[in-house]
Amino acid sequence: MDKTGAFVISLDFELYWGVRDKRTIQSYEQNLLGVRQVIPALLELFAKYEMHVTWATVGFLFCESRKELAGVIPRHLPTYSDDKLSPYPYLDTDAIGEHEQVDPYHFAPSLIKLISSYPHQFIGSHTLSHYYCLEPGQTPAAFAADLDSFQRVTRKKGYSSSSIVFPRNQVQPAYLSLCKKKGFRSYRGNEQSWMYHTRGAAEETLFKRAMRLMDAYVNLSGHNNYESLRRSPEGMVDVPSSRFLRPYSPRLQRLEKWRMKRIKCDLTHTAEHKRLYHLWWHPENFGSHIEENLSFLEEILQHYAMLRERYGMQSLSMEEAAAKWNQQEVRHEVLV
Repeated sequence: MDKTGAFVISLDFELYWGVRDKRTIQSYEQNLLGVRQVIPALLELFAKYEMHVTWATVGFLFCESRKELAGVIPRHLPTYSDDKLSPYPYLDTDAIGEHEQVDPYHFAPSLIKLISSYPHQFIGSHTLSHYYCLEPGQTPAAFAADLDSFQRVTRKKGYSSSSIVFPRNQVQPAYLSLCKKKGFRSYRGNEQSWMYHTRGAAEETLFKRAMRLMDAYVNLSGHNNYESLRRSPEGMVDVPSSRFLRPYSPRLQRLEKWRMKRIKCDLTHTAEHKRLYHLWWHPENFGSHIEENLSFLEEILQHYAMLRERYGMQSLSMEEAAAKWNQQEVRHEVLV
């Protein structure tokens, strides 16, 4: 069959583990609690439009209890230069409840079970602990131990992940061989534009963030779609990001039509030229202004459905894209 355009969606499912070093629970509580309403609504939308989606999930969320959480701590812990990046001292505090029913911020086994009960939903890895691969002080041994613990807890629950999304998009090329050895076959790389390159939090400048914000409304970096996917020398397939789906902001309400136009133009270009487009966000992003965010997403999915009818565009998970999409071999030195 001739190649058609492809629309990939991946979600970074983190709850409080993804923002623990940046926000208090109280400051993000609406989003964290709102995700309990958001995820069932997302799943219904994905089922309605037959969307194949990868849910890159933090391993801690699979745990049923505080006791089980303590039992998945890796043999080697990350030694970040910035102590606040490590979640392990935090595990010993009163902030962690006994189980999901009393602590919806740190546990999510019921939501993961719900996700896996819907068709075409894939559980990927977002590492065990929301591990930061480009922050000073962390090591390959600690990263490998994190992946080992992720796989132990997930396989115990009956899940097997073949895709990985690096937290905060901190793609570490030197770790791709480790991922491959652990059984992962695909990862989400970053957009090619300089404004999306990352080398850790220290290089996340205000200017780069401002440029990315503008790019969400005005085409500064191009359509960010891909004619083929790259396979690294280790055999890992890069299913790179095209766009972060920014959540609704009342302050930027007047620009919503431009944000929508940006994504629709990207998708149309993708379908017409038989390329691949990869949209991603966090379920927690939709936890406030839920109605506005879900309505915005449905309009995108409606546009995709039109492109599917007109051009044969298909929905693929990261796993499916890595297996089915045109790939090219990449010969380069992996930087350590």
